[in-house]
Amino acid sequence: MRTALRWLLALTVLIGTLGTAGTATAVQPEATGSTASGTDADIKERLLAIPGMRLIEEKPYTGYRFFVLGYTQPVDHRNPSKGTFEQRITVLHKGVDRPTVFYTSGYHVSTSPGRSEPTRIVDGNQVSMEYRFFTPSRPAPADWSKLDIWQAASDQHRIFRALKPLYPRNWIATGGSKGGMTATYYERFYPDDMDAVVAYVAPNDVVDKEDSAYDRFFATVGTKECRDRLNAVQREALVRRDALEKKYARYAAENDYTFTVVGSLDKAYESVVLDYVWAFWQYSELKDCDRIPADAGNATDEQLWETLDSVSGFSFYTDQGLEPYTPYFYQAGTQLGSPTIRLPHIEKKLLRYGYLPPRHFVPRSIPMTFQPWVMRDVDTWVRHHAHRMLFVYGENDPWRAEPFRLGRGARDSYVLTAPGMNHGANIAGLVPEEREFATARILEWAGVATAAVRKNPSAAEPLARYDAGLDARDLEREPVLRP
Repeated sequence: MRTALRWLLALTVLIGTLGTAGTATAVQPEATGSTASGTDADIKERLLAIPGMRLIEEKPYTGYRFFVLGYTQPVDHRNPSKGTFEQRITVLHKGVDRPTVFYTSGYHVSTSPGRSEPTRIVDGNQVSMEYRFFTPSRPAPADWSKLDIWQAASDQHRIFRALKPLYPRNWIATGGSKGGMTATYYERFYPDDMDAVVAYVAPNDVVDKEDSAYDRFFATVGTKECRDRLNAVQREALVRRDALEKKYARYAAENDYTFTVVGSLDKAYESVVLDYVWAFWQYSELKDCDRIPADAGNATDEQLWETLDSVSGFSFYTDQGLEPYTPYFYQAGTQLGSPTIRLPHIEKKLLRYGYLPPRHFVPRSIPMTFQPWVMRDVDTWVRHHAHRMLFVYGENDPWRAEPFRLGRGARDSYVLTAPGMNHGANIAGLVPEEREFATARILEWAGVATAAVRKNPSAAEPLARYDAGLDARDLEREPVLRP
């Protein structure tokens, strides 16, 4: 997904492990000697007694203990003797008698206390993991062939095995976007670890070269008036390419931005413009169309620049903007895939490059080969083996165009869509009946549903009160179209 490309799925699997993923694991953590009878008061000591666990920082938060930790992982879970790296994780500790939510964004990990929606629903602990190869959780030197979805799932499996003796109650894996994909892939390879999975807005690009679903989405999303406004701005930005690129060059010089990876300012500019429509629907709401110039042809250059920068972001395709996301683009170009959409409102003469594939956003020194079977395997597994899996999508989110679907083999699993919502869709945004149902299922899966909730899902509500410090939803904005 260029826009999509930059935000597409980003993980990699070695196909050779697909048949044995459930058993091919890294060297397991040694037993710590701790039992479920341990107290909350000694939780730090119990965490640090785990072999390979290091305390980076503890931050106070009322009602919790919050730890930033480093955990030693094998670079290659198939061959642990090939070296190790330190993976950053965090633990938001509520109590050893509470369920635990295993959260990952699929990117970096926040080092400030925060709760995912399922954590608030079950009033539980939360373990958060930084995805391998996102700095500082990157081996040195970096063997990029070890960045794949099976290796990442094995990271989670090993963390779970280390922490389960401390947190013996039920566990639920969750994440949004690439994090939702990560939770799904973890379940595919280690289906016996988690008691349930809640995956938000998780893209599912089963066949990388077949992207017509996105074309159908963009032909109907929102209203015709809004679509026409966005399309007109995108086209006009290419018509005025020369003038706006001069402004872009000044902007880059003022900020010491360079374009070595993408190849040129011209390529970066076109990428920003082509991200525009996708990025709007991913992060904005229909009411935000009022901020889009209504008459692009008569808009000033400054008005075009401002709307492009606020929606797409001119800094992203610079070397400095791309560098933190090299692992994502590597995964998009090796396993996850990246959609390409048609642009019927733009004449071919205005396009010089079109949607650039992920290879253009990864340094040439890093080899990449796409593995088309990887996403097909995950999709097939979900359709036939999903158990206690909940997928939540936003009606107006482009990534919903290719969602996970459930087949006859799925059990106690659901796909729900929040009306009018974007890439920040959540359970709270579902229609009331579905919101109550989803909340009830999560409480049941976590082992904390009351008799009243089991009898009547309409009685279900989050067990923890809203906390502005932990629960404020500031949709993490990725500078370009990435899940």
